[in-house]
Amino acid sequence: MESGLAREVRFRGLLWMSVGSCIGSGWLFGGYEALTIAGPAAIIAWFIATAVVAVVALSLAELSAAFPVSGGTSQYPHYAFGSFAGFSFGWFSYMQAATIAPIEVLAAIQYLSTTGWATGLYNAQQGTLSSAGLIVAVLMMLLFVTLNLLGIRWLSHANSWITAWKVAVPVGASLVLVVANFHPGNFTAASGFFVHGPHGGAESILAAIAGGGIIFSLMGFEQAVQLAGESANPGRDLPRAVLGALFIGFCVYVIAQLAFILALEPKVVDHLHSWSDLAHVHDLAQAPFFTLATLAGIGWLSWLLRADAVVSPTGTGLLYLTAASRLTFELARQGDLPGAFEVEEQRTRVPVVGIFATAALGLLFLLPFPSWNKLVNVVTGAGVLMYAGSPVSLAALRRSQPEMHRPYRLPAVRLLAPLGFAFSSCIAYFAGWQTLSTLMVVIALGYGLMLAYRWREGDGDRVPLGLEHSWWVLLYLAGLGVLSYCGRYGEGGAIGGIGPFKDLLVGGQGLLPQWWDLVAVIGFSLGVYFLALRLKQDSPEVQRSIAQVRPVAFRHGRHHAKP
Repeated sequence: MESGLAREVRFRGLLWMSVGSCIGSGWLFGGYEALTIAGPAAIIAWFIATAVVAVVALSLAELSAAFPVSGGTSQYPHYAFGSFAGFSFGWFSYMQAATIAPIEVLAAIQYLSTTGWATGLYNAQQGTLSSAGLIVAVLMMLLFVTLNLLGIRWLSHANSWITAWKVAVPVGASLVLVVANFHPGNFTAASGFFVHGPHGGAESILAAIAGGGIIFSLMGFEQAVQLAGESANPGRDLPRAVLGALFIGFCVYVIAQLAFILALEPKVVDHLHSWSDLAHVHDLAQAPFFTLATLAGIGWLSWLLRADAVVSPTGTGLLYLTAASRLTFELARQGDLPGAFEVEEQRTRVPVVGIFATAALGLLFLLPFPSWNKLVNVVTGAGVLMYAGSPVSLAALRRSQPEMHRPYRLPAVRLLAPLGFAFSSCIAYFAGWQTLSTLMVVIALGYGLMLAYRWREGDGDRVPLGLEHSWWVLLYLAGLGVLSYCGRYGEGGAIGGIGPFKDLLVGGQGLLPQWWDLVAVIGFSLGVYFLALRLKQDSPEVQRSIAQVRPVAFRHGRHHAKP
């Protein structure tokens, strides 16, 4: 169907790659972080977040089956609205994928530091890696690079075994903990079912979705989409892999969250005035499930969880490095990155430059961010902005390419597509001002790199930016930034409030009243959504966009080789 990357991955490989990306450090830390923000009501947050993400997953299921190309989260906006939109959402996709590998490395080292020989790798007080820890992190990233260079077929087979472990251990450990330490009274202990009582319950649930690692934990189901250009049977396999991975991930995380609440020792809970005080219990913050098993006196489970804390994050980091390198491959084919990112190793046909560049970028993110949850907030923001591009692209391509064959069709697209776009915007808003302002700087740097490269290379045969169809993206990002500055989440200085930025553009101070802020975000998002549909490319322009960057043309639902 296309030259370049080898189409060697079948359904099981796609499913396990998505599941393997979905289950990583999120299960080791997500249940604890969500509990400190929302209390036992975090269970409700998992259901709400999964329902929101499911709308995006359904959109991606249709798009990936109709357009089975690698780096789909950048390609679909490109087809619908032109190169500028494709680069914008592709850059968020890349930043999300590139920064998850270092998060997983940090999580693995953090858990390892609970052993005597590895104590010096991690500073538990500051939440940062030591010099020795950074050396271990570099070695782990080099291991990711080496395994990726072996090729996608080997990676697919190896990941199937790793993912089976990653599903079995969380489920098995959760059941063991509940059987050994069953304390249903924890649901009403401390400050009760809600972290700040019933009146603050709804707000804490919404905050936990974005800031408690819940959305971050569910991320990964889209990995099958990023590798769609290597799928052996994309029309049949991709929708099943995307939706199946989300369902499996949801089940694993809900089981783990229930286990964490029920298995907490009463002697720990009794000292809490509020569930938010749990954040100050040092050992739980460093290695939540390991500490839980240790307090329960289950020594063998403690050791198993410590081993899984290496296997699960390592497997996820490995897969995200794979996906990120495919995104640079596609951005280069669009003409927005140097052609070197299209270079493939001749035998295994993997994008060599993209793999090395992504690993190098990932290592940089280990330096400035002080903890797992700080990095998670940035990745969550980038991820939901990436997801926002899918439902609006689906609706636009439904209008511009109505005759196209679609192996899977999203039902009620006129309702679900705008809802998916609005829901993604709400979660980005919940991520808070400090996170969103950081992401605005990141996208500005991305635009600068893209424009500098285009200016240096000259016009030539380069794909046009298509700003007449995609200027709404700038309006969307600017509007979200203003709403976040005036909103109720992430109070502090811009760019994370780190160092010299703590007093710069201090936002998130609640200028918008509670609930009216959500009305404003949803209303603004829907306005941008319908504006985007008015600006979409028409059918001939969509065909040109596809032909400019793909070696096949999609005409009337069939794949025809270009003459």
